[in-house]
Amino acid sequence: GYADIGFTGAKDIPTPNIDRIARAGVRFTNAYVSHPFCSPTRAGLMTGRYQQRFGHENNPVYDPNDHVQGLPVDQVTLAQALSEEGYATGIVGKWHLGATPELHPLRRGFGEQFGFIGGGHDYFKAGAADERREYFIPFQRDGKPAAESEYLTDALSREAGAFVRRHARDPFFLYLAYNAPHTPQQTTEKYLSRFAGIQDPRRRNYAAMIGAMDDGVGRLLDTIDELKLGSETLIFFLSDNGGPVGFNGSSNQPFRGAKGTLYEGGIRVPFAARWTGRLAAGKVYSEPVISLDIFPTAAALAGAKGPAGVKLDGIDLMPHLTGKAKRTPHERLFWRTGVGVQYAVREGRYKLYRNQEGAQLYDLDADPGETRDVAANRKDLFERLDRAREDWNKELIPPRFEGLAAAGKK
Repeated sequence: GYADIGFTGAKDIPTPNIDRIARAGVRFTNAYVSHPFCSPTRAGLMTGRYQQRFGHENNPVYDPNDHVQGLPVDQVTLAQALSEEGYATGIVGKWHLGATPELHPLRRGFGEQFGFIGGGHDYFKAGAADERREYFIPFQRDGKPAAESEYLTDALSREAGAFVRRHARDPFFLYLAYNAPHTPQQTTEKYLSRFAGIQDPRRRNYAAMIGAMDDGVGRLLDTIDELKLGSETLIFFLSDNGGPVGFNGSSNQPFRGAKGTLYEGGIRVPFAARWTGRLAAGKVYSEPVISLDIFPTAAALAGAKGPAGVKLDGIDLMPHLTGKAKRTPHERLFWRTGVGVQYAVREGRYKLYRNQEGAQLYDLDADPGETRDVAANRKDLFERLDRAREDWNKELIPPRFEGLAAAGKK
């Protein structure tokens, strides 16, 4: 959740290592993901495109025999673009973009893989090779079952550092996708004891899971700094959606809504970037940005080609972060869930929100909690944003699979 990280205001969950990224780099205060729950956000992140353009609007059902439920094979991933430029590419953690062989990360541009293919996993247990329960499928190393005895978050941190050490002399792209603090809410006494001052047991357990993740981020940063790679390595940290308030102890304050909604609490996320010597330390960037921007930013820096004949929806952030570009990165940002159950459009300080009951216009600078509809006072703006929403929606296609459309609550 937005209020669960130190640099976004958490008081009860210290995250000193994640905060290192923001303190030594750029903290984004109006940063978004392209969807309010897991898999569609990851499809957008991996492609730099609104995922509704290629029908990835729902969470896929875990099914190793279903060749449709996942990121379409005709979509070029960031890993593919960078691997073509000679980058070592690795994914550690959660995939959630398809379970069949052709959808596996090793077929989508990643040269190395450790983690699990589904949308979540037990933090202590994995089943045999024939296990079909998504949260108990075997862990994998490069597509093959891998035994694991460590607490999962610690194991992912270990593998991330090992990848960097293996490729310290190479250009590399690491996608470290922690599942913490996603359900199931499991931790160890080592981390739980750190948060004895939190009285709510659910919030305490949740804090312990974040504490484990923060330790892992610290281990990775230490490895990068030990190898003197900080000046060569651009690091992004972000969440994949807002916290599912009421389910796991998360908080999205001061925002309204939660995971699964297009209010700010569902899509505005903690987001920071560090690149030693290239990005000013302690910079606060307040213009709206989105996770779709990571693909074109990385591709531009690597000299990588984007997908042929396809316009990316993200933009290269570097000119904006270094001050070379004076304009705002995006004229507008758009969202859609449930093929129109919810829409949102952000332009400058204003945001249009529409669901099946109607639409409102919010001034996010004056009212970040989205409590006051100002449409009556800004009818021209309201109508213009609604027309822009309609025009954007015409560019999209229906979902390719129904999947778990309501799974954003977990």
